[in-house]
Parts: sequence; structure tokens; C-alpha cells
Amino acid sequence: MAIIVEKLRQFGLDEKQISVYLSLISLGPSPVRAISLKSNVNRGTTYDILKALIKDGLVSYYQQYGKESKKQYFVAEPPEKIVSAIEKRITDLGALKDSVKAKLPELESLYEKSGAKPVSKYYEGSLGLRIILQDVISTMGEQTEKDYFVYSSADIRNYLYKAYPNYTRDRIKNKISVKVIAFGRGGEEQGLDERRWISKEHGAPTYILIYGNKVAMISVAANKDPVGVIIEDRALYETQKMIFEFTWEKLKF
Repeated sequence: MAIIVEKLRQFGLDEKQISVYLSLISLGPSPVRAISLKSNVNRGTTYDILKALIKDGLVSYYQQYGKESKKQYFVAEPPEKIVSAIEKRITDLGALKDSVKAKLPELESLYEKSGAKPVSKYYEGSLGLRIILQDVISTMGEQTEKDYFVYSSADIRNYLYKAYPNYTRDRIKNKISVKVIAFGRGGEEQGLDERRWISKEHGAPTYILIYGNKVAMISVAANKDPVGVIIEDRALYETQKMIFEFTWEKLKF
């Protein structure tokens, strides 16, 4: 029974819907009152659930006429109707997908006009840094131009290596290129990267990544734990990219 309940849950039924449906199967043709008592779901909710199950094709009903009144009986459809219901949902989702795709240009236009608000996400510790670096890989992997920009600090760099030791390998594997403006010693080129220095003597308090309409900033708190924030905002990204590229050109000489 537990497996059946889990499959019905995966189909999309909640606990009360599952209880009503299984109660109806075990009872056979029954009025709402009997189904409500068996499933331990109140009568009004049971009736609403039965209407939804009828819409899914899992339940049907008929009227039984007496001398002075009529009664409505509900009947569970054969279990194979679940397969038909799944196929219908797949068809409906396919139609919905096509409809949404057709409307995407209009939705994107509205999105651009609205000026989407920046989204900020805060992270702590080594795990938080790994999440930030994973976001760089996944975000840049979806871009047509796979180039991003970094202000690297020797004071912060070791925290990143510890959080994600294979980051450079995964970056190269995904054909992602990076330009680095560095503060402090170390950080040799390893592939698909270029590096110029502002200073080889002094580090900086913040490590900054500029990528895919996002800016991530990583620093070290007073307790020596790393902290980071990702800000997703196209305007901020474009501004930081312009400043980086201006500085990059100045460091040629």
C-alpha cells in the first residue's frame, strides 16, 4: 500500500485526495457521506476532491432514483485510467509549453521594460564559497561568450582553493575563459586565462568575480571565516565590466 500511495503522490495527489480515492476503491459505488467517513475527510472537502478526480478521469458518478428522492453515487474508474490521466497531463503540458514559448518574446519585452530588481544572495563558510564558484561554472556554461572577469586577491585566494580544489580544472573542461587583475603574489596562468597585476606586493580585502549579469564578492569576516554575496543585476554587471576592461587596458603598459 505504501508504494501505491507514493505513486499517487508522484502523480500529483495530496494526502486527502489519496485517502478519498483509495477509500472509494475499497468501498465501491458510494455516496459522499460514506466516502467522507471512510477517508476521514470532511464532507465538503470530499465532494470537492471527487469533482477534481472526475476531471482527471479517475472517478465517475451516477444518480439512483428512489420513490421520493435521488442519491448521487461515486465510482472509482479502473486503475488503468491513471495511465490515461498521465498521458493527458503530458499532452496538456506539451500544449502549455508550446503556448508559453510562443509568448516568450512578449514576456521578455515586459521583463526588460519593468527593470527587474537586483537579487542578492549571501553565503558563509567554505561551503558557501563552493556554491558561488559552482554558480560561476553553471552560469558561464550557459553563455554564448564564455568569458568572465576577476579581481583576485592573494589574501582570499587560498580560501577559494580550499572550498573548490578542482575549480580550475572544471573551468577549463567547460571551455570558460577568464581575465584576472591580481593583487598579491601567486596565481600563475593555467589555461584559458590571462593575468595582469595591480600589485605583486599587497593583497586586497575582497575577491570579486564579474560574470553572466552577476557580481560576486568574497571577503573574510572578523572571525576569519569567509563570506560572500552574489548580486544578480545587469546594470551592476555592465558597470563593473566596463571598469574592469578600462583598468585591464591601462595595465598593458
